[in-house]
Amino acid sequence: MTQPILELRGLTKTFVKPVSVAGHIANLFGARQKKVEVRAAAGVDLAVLPGEVVGIVGESGCGKSTVARMLAGISSRTEGDILWKGVSDRAMTADQKRDFALQVQMIFQDPFASLNPRMQVLDIIGEAPVCHGIIPASEKRAYVTALMEKVGLSGAYADRFPHQFSGGQRQRIGIARALAVKPKLIICDEAVAALDVSIQAQVLNLFMDLRDEFGLTYLFISHNLGVVEHISDRVVIMYLGRVVEIAPTEALFSDPNHPYTRLLMEQLPVLEPGARDYQPIRGELPSPLAPPPGCPFHPRCPAATARCRAEAPALRPIAADRLSACHLNDRTAV
Repeated sequence: MTQPILELRGLTKTFVKPVSVAGHIANLFGARQKKVEVRAAAGVDLAVLPGEVVGIVGESGCGKSTVARMLAGISSRTEGDILWKGVSDRAMTADQKRDFALQVQMIFQDPFASLNPRMQVLDIIGEAPVCHGIIPASEKRAYVTALMEKVGLSGAYADRFPHQFSGGQRQRIGIARALAVKPKLIICDEAVAALDVSIQAQVLNLFMDLRDEFGLTYLFISHNLGVVEHISDRVVIMYLGRVVEIAPTEALFSDPNHPYTRLLMEQLPVLEPGARDYQPIRGELPSPLAPPPGCPFHPRCPAATARCRAEAPALRPIAADRLSACHLNDRTAV
């Protein structure tokens, strides 16, 4: 079997807001203020193969971006392990950690906020490869020009600033910046969500062309199921910080297993005659400050049982290349 290029084992992130000084003083007079904890990601397990496109889907607040930021080194993790080519980042040497940091790059949702407005495109794209010794400073302009051409921009624009480009062009600059350090895995965090539909298609096609040319692996994070179906080889469904289902794209869209996944698929628009009554998923996403006991989806699940309300299901295999976290897959569910 091919060794995964990236593995996540029990990856967890808990945000803690400690009691303030005023809160400590109030507690002296009988108040019961406590620190606030939010578990944004709860034991995420995932293996990504070289050259694969893995889509991560879920409602806002489900932990998609938190996982992405931990992988990119922007946020620290509370628990769990990240393995790159079979080596845990905790056991890496300094050189291996540097290589890992360069090999995993991220493209952000907002193509304007993620670019320094005071820097020219030449420096936005070319600063990192020069700093890390990938190219000499004397070759920066030629290197940046070539990258801009790869992503569909003219190298003549290298001396311009981000505000002089459209949204789609700015996102292409972000893509070129990620490619500049020759990564193997690119995390796309809602990378096309802020773009017009016509521009989205162009950028998605660009992603696929770059994968073929550079042998890239993608983690594609989105709430748009149509986009994920178009670009992904496998799909990961997250809910309230947990992975609830993993399956090949075609199998997931044709036969979803988890109740949450089935309800998501029912919201997809279809091209067929006649009116269709779309029913939103009942209830609201529970607060991560007070997650429900047992299965996190049980308050909104139409098939919830007593076991679902008391015991959290484990993510386990249900078929070849498919995993799901649902007690309904167990014949002993009551």
